[in-house]
Order: sequence, then structure tokens, then C-alpha cells
Amino acid sequence: MAKRASSDRAFGLPLDIQPMEARSADDLPDDRGWQYEPKWDGFRCLVFKEGSAVDLRAKSGKPLGRYFPEISEFFANLSLERFVVDGELVIDIDGKLSFDALQMRLHPAESRVQRLSAETPAKLVLFDMLMGIDGIPILDQDLEFRRAALEAFAKDAINQGRLILSPFTRDRIEATRWLSASGADTDGVVCKRVDGLYLPGERAMMKVKRLRTADCVVGGFRYESDSHFVGSLLLGLYNDQGDLDHVGFTSTITDAERPELTSRLEALRGGSGFTGKAPGGPSRWSTRRSSEWEPLTPELVVEVRFDHVTGHRFRHGTKLLRWRPDKRPRQCKFEQIER
Repeated sequence: MAKRASSDRAFGLPLDIQPMEARSADDLPDDRGWQYEPKWDGFRCLVFKEGSAVDLRAKSGKPLGRYFPEISEFFANLSLERFVVDGELVIDIDGKLSFDALQMRLHPAESRVQRLSAETPAKLVLFDMLMGIDGIPILDQDLEFRRAALEAFAKDAINQGRLILSPFTRDRIEATRWLSASGADTDGVVCKRVDGLYLPGERAMMKVKRLRTADCVVGGFRYESDSHFVGSLLLGLYNDQGDLDHVGFTSTITDAERPELTSRLEALRGGSGFTGKAPGGPSRWSTRRSSEWEPLTPELVVEVRFDHVTGHRFRHGTKLLRWRPDKRPRQCKFEQIER
């Protein structure tokens, strides 16, 4: 069983250190000096070890060890005494990574976590190192140095079944192929300066996602908080039973568009709305009034851009690209977003 250290200092680096992050970009950089890596679809995780004490930390700084005991135990039993590595927790289901399986771990019942850790064990995809196995922090070393240290660390540990060493390339053509092929397991490419230092909490990397589009029915809308104008459109797709399921939202509406769009939507208010899965109540992005939604007659179709689908829903908000009066609502089916 993995032990927790008595203090942050016991790990050589503070547990609340923030991982280096990436800013969004539309395309891969074309100048030299970049390293390209797949952008994995999992939970970001820093792993701290000192002796048998192990601590897993999410990007938010919250501890993750309770939810992934198999990972904590693996590192506790590793013969290497001390290090700090950066990676992504993933779970493989039938040869494909499952974000849903990761989310199921964030559950208060320890018995359920233990069962899931045995049935669907997680792995850690390694892509950076903050402290070497000699206990010396290497954040002020360039990526080339840190990658060599990571590969030396992973050489023996990776054969024990819980670690994956993320591949990389410094060939932009190869990275472009990765970007085109990104899908269920990866959602783009991360670009890092070969001579770049590890800068905690800073967006010193670049991420380029392979974005997709879908035509969706507007099955409802929400008003802006403390406003009489529309704040977001609620999107739907027809399932195999012919019911309209709620799949997400878009709020990329300009202020200039709101008055006319609100009138247009209110003229359709009171229709059947979502006949399948309907929108829930308040969420992390909703406010007092925006948690209420107005059902519409399903006549309007919009094309939206999205990045990821989880549980038959867009994981994040989408970008409204254009209205599609040329599309019949019944043409908007789940096959557009299924792989």
C-alpha cells in the first residue's frame, strides 16, 4: 500500500506546483526547434515519489491517489527512490482509451474505486520529468535534457505494465500526419520548444486540435443571466428511435445578433423540444436564470465545431459556424459524431 509523505517538502518539490500548460493554436508551428507529441485524452497527473511515499496530483492540484490506487501502488513498489514525473492517466477498454471510464473513478465509495481499479486498471502516459531519480529538480533544464532523463527513468519501469512512454517527433510532416489521424485516443498534437524550460503554470507549449463539425437541431435555448436575450442554444441529434437527444450547447453568439435571434427563437417557443434525453439543470457554466431552458419546435439547424464527444454528448461547448436552412432537422443524426 502506497504511503503519503508527512509534508510537501518530503517530495523535493511542492505538491501544489502547477504543471506546464499549452495555449491553443490553429496550426503547427513551421519554424525549427519544436518537438511534437500526441495530445492524450485523459487526466493530467503529476507523480511525486520519495521512498515508499507517493502522491498523485491533478492539474487542479487536487490529490488523485484515492481514485487510482493501482497507480499509487505501482510507483510505491518501484525500486527507484525519488522523482517527479508529468503525464496523463488513461484507461484502455477493448483497445481504445475511455474517458468515461476515467470519470467513473471520481466516486466517493472506496469499494467501487477498488473494484474498478481491478476491472479497468489505469496506466500513466509519461511525457515530461520535473525531478530526476537523483532527487535534483530539472525544471531549469531544456526539454532535450528532460526527455533524455525521462527515457532513462522509463527504460526499466515501462516494462512493468503501468507506464507508457509518449512518442515524439521533431518532423513537422510526421506531426501533421498525427494531427490528421487523431481521434478516439488522442485529440491533437502538443508542440514544445526543444530548448524550452519547464515553466510551472505557464502556457509555454502549444496545442493544436483536430476539430470536427456537425449539423445539429436547435431544440431549445437559455436566456442570458439577468437579460431578455438569448445566451446559448441547446443542440440535439436524432437517435435510432427517432427521438431528439440533447448533445450540448453553443454560446458563441455576438451581442449584435442577440436581439433578432431572440425574436426568432421566441416565435418557435413551446414546441416539443427534446423528445429523448433532455438538458439537465444548473451546471458549472450556468447561472441563476440560465439553468432554465425554453423548449422549441425543432425547425432550426446549425453547423457547429466541436472537439470531443463523451457519452454521446459534446464534452465542451461548441462554436457556432453557420445556420443551415438547407438541412432538414431529421437529417441531423448521431452518425455525424460517431467514429
